[in-house]
Amino acid sequence: MAELETFRLPESVSGSDADITLALSMIQAWRKDGIFQVQTTNAQELKVQRAFEASRRFFRQPMAAKARCVSDLTYSGYIASGEELTAGEADHSEVFTVCKDVPLTDARAQARWPCHGPAPWPDEAYRRAMKDHLEGLGAIGDKLLQLVALGLGLDDMHVLTRLTREGWHHMRVLRFPARSPTATRGIGAHTDYGLLVIAAQDEVGGLYVRPPIEGETRPRNWLPGESSAGRYEDDERWTYVKPVPGVLTVFPGDILQFLTRGYLLSTPHRVRLNTRERFAMAYFHEPHFEACVRPLTHPAGNEFIHYGSHFTHMFMRSYPDRVTTQRILDEDRLTVLAWLRHEAVQRTTPVEEERRLATG
Repeated sequence: MAELETFRLPESVSGSDADITLALSMIQAWRKDGIFQVQTTNAQELKVQRAFEASRRFFRQPMAAKARCVSDLTYSGYIASGEELTAGEADHSEVFTVCKDVPLTDARAQARWPCHGPAPWPDEAYRRAMKDHLEGLGAIGDKLLQLVALGLGLDDMHVLTRLTREGWHHMRVLRFPARSPTATRGIGAHTDYGLLVIAAQDEVGGLYVRPPIEGETRPRNWLPGESSAGRYEDDERWTYVKPVPGVLTVFPGDILQFLTRGYLLSTPHRVRLNTRERFAMAYFHEPHFEACVRPLTHPAGNEFIHYGSHFTHMFMRSYPDRVTTQRILDEDRLTVLAWLRHEAVQRTTPVEEERRLATG
């Protein structure tokens, strides 16, 4: 266990000397520890606790009630313990995934875009608690990305937040049971496929992260055949993330590793079950669904991640038997996705993308 760097975010990011000093410290913390903490305001902490209360209330419902919260249009909704696999082994966690809530009347849903549909909320109180929490995290995510741009020495501190305008932000609300003689693993070692992870955990504890280690290469999960799932699982070099009241933990995902050409590494993490049940929420601050993401320096024509394709294929891989995956395949929605990807690439050649990001 190590003491993590903890930062207080400014009310707004202006590019001042104080902002740059803070930004450089954040980047240094990521490159040393793979993670840092940000202090929450009283208002944000209240939203966090209300979301935790709603989470506990939901997961204590009978299985039949939870199992009804599944959609065949979106990956929002309930995931039972054991349904999710990491490196071929079942994880002992229950999850409610909160994706963008897209009404059926929306043009994207009408056009059969994959992953677009209404969220299967269990009730109005749960929906309100989670959306309030997400709204606060979205503002934090924008500040963090502006500071990341400053810390990387980019000329434009808004270059990343332009990618995340109308972003495909989503969240995993998690419950972990108490460990037993036959179950000690909550989630196996992995990195997250998105851009930026902002997480909250209760007082129980169980999260471990793997800091950057000199000479150790990290898989590029966006490429076929490369995966961090299960890697380093039994190695000793993991840092226990001690629960601290009033903070959120923040670390880079795969897309930030891709954007910075490995200067910032996606942080491997895992969860071990504790002596009693544990709750956590992991929020992903993401590019918009149509975004064509290219490295921040020297982008090449064949070097990009189409975010909607990336998200869809990651979820299909994680949940091959889920009704959502089956509908995507049965209705050939991957053809729609391929068209979206083609259009995004045509709109955003490296030169055009640079001009778009510069002008907004």
